[in-house]
Amino acid sequence: TTSQDQARMKYIIGIGGVTNGGKTTLTNRLLKSLPNCCVVHQDDFYKPQDQIPFGEDGFKQWDAIESVDMEAMVNTVRAWIENPTKFARSHGVNISPDLSVPEDVHVLVVEGFLLYNYKPMIDLCTQRYYLTVPYDECKRRRSTRSYTVPDPPGLFDGHVWPMFLKYRKEMEDNEVDVVRLDGMKSKDEIFTEVFEEVHNQLLNCS
Repeated sequence: TTSQDQARMKYIIGIGGVTNGGKTTLTNRLLKSLPNCCVVHQDDFYKPQDQIPFGEDGFKQWDAIESVDMEAMVNTVRAWIENPTKFARSHGVNISPDLSVPEDVHVLVVEGFLLYNYKPMIDLCTQRYYLTVPYDECKRRRSTRSYTVPDPPGLFDGHVWPMFLKYRKEMEDNEVDVVRLDGMKSKDEIFTEVFEEVHNQLLNCS
């Protein structure tokens, strides 16, 4: 096969969007349902807590892209591109084939809240999904989650939501091509929409 054919056999699906929008739930279901599938989580690339500065808003800048080692994340994705089977093995993933698609098709799901504000990451994605939920619902969901580092009072309105709006505007200004997903739909509806679209693309590989 030519290198072009090999590239066609590797699909990188971005699952981005707002905090508590349903990214992890969707990612976990895709991981179980797609053939030869691995995952890279942006949250695994946060810099150490003592390297996360306080901003002018008075909060630690957890939701700023500078708090994530994006270069390391992109290098991890490139390692998967280089050798998906070896990547899966080294990450303890038992990849399962799907008899309906060619066996040399490999899928990587990349999940995170700031995937589409870093050009090298944008360029690596075959397909980019972007989950959104309205402010009220996002705030409600966030308040029910427990984090390793608990949210200090006022974080959502003072830092999390303003940063989300800032990066969404930047993404739109840069005309990044994304498929928007309504995070208010049921988890099953969102999964079905993405799974069917991706699975059809994989079938067209053969």
